[in-house]
Amino acid sequence: MPIKDVFLPLVGQPRAPVLAAIDKCVAVAADLGARITALALEDDKFVRPKVVFPDGPDIAEPNGAPELGDIQLLLNAFDNALSRTNIRGQSRSGRVPADRIASTLAEHARFSDLTLIPVKPHDSRTENLVETFLFESGRPLLLCPERHVETLRPEFENVMIAWDHSARAARAVGDALPILQAATAVRVISVVDDKTEAVMQSGTSLVDHLREHGVYASFETVKGSGSSIGKVLGSWAQSHAIDTIVMGAYHHSRLNEIVWGGVTKTVIGEPPCWVMMSH
Repeated sequence: MPIKDVFLPLVGQPRAPVLAAIDKCVAVAADLGARITALALEDDKFVRPKVVFPDGPDIAEPNGAPELGDIQLLLNAFDNALSRTNIRGQSRSGRVPADRIASTLAEHARFSDLTLIPVKPHDSRTENLVETFLFESGRPLLLCPERHVETLRPEFENVMIAWDHSARAARAVGDALPILQAATAVRVISVVDDKTEAVMQSGTSLVDHLREHGVYASFETVKGSGSSIGKVLGSWAQSHAIDTIVMGAYHHSRLNEIVWGGVTKTVIGEPPCWVMMSH
């Protein structure tokens, strides 16, 4: 099924990398030929009314207007990007309790084919947002790394599939088929220290499956050599000019990865490029 409807949550402060990431996400939607919907949510907390003194300056609480300004700046950045690309889209805003922002955004993502999320490196709030989307939206995510936003391309020509033979990786491949079909080169990569017959058979079977969908991929294994799989995938992607990584999320339990670390946590913490994830 083609990707025709994408969702962009607008969160955080309107820093330069965030605004640039919004612009890149809209460009991706344009390249996909999709409609894009942006939603900005702020904390629905009590804001004390502004106090006005006769013949004196207005005094407002410091946490009132600036937050509203941040939301508006994010919306303005989205609307400006939308007007430059001339694609169908809409933006909305709302107020919900702080502890409901992530889950409310995830609920809205259920009505889209793909969610695009700008990712601030090693940021707990961003990681919580991504994890909430993975477990509650039922839809694939496309992570936009703010750290590399200036060099990201909206066209996904060189795509890497991080293949570990898991059900989640298979789900990610299925979700990414429209992107894989449009790519110039697709490489299936398994990080293993031993090329067992089972590993080679699995990779070959995926390549055969993709060929039936018009995707002519190659398969190879990469040695971990003691490094974490997440770091190996990131290094390989950067050294081979990969535009997008396709991968399943949380092969182990989320609690296990939180305690011990894991591929998903490593990649969410600092995506090396665009990363499409499914759970």
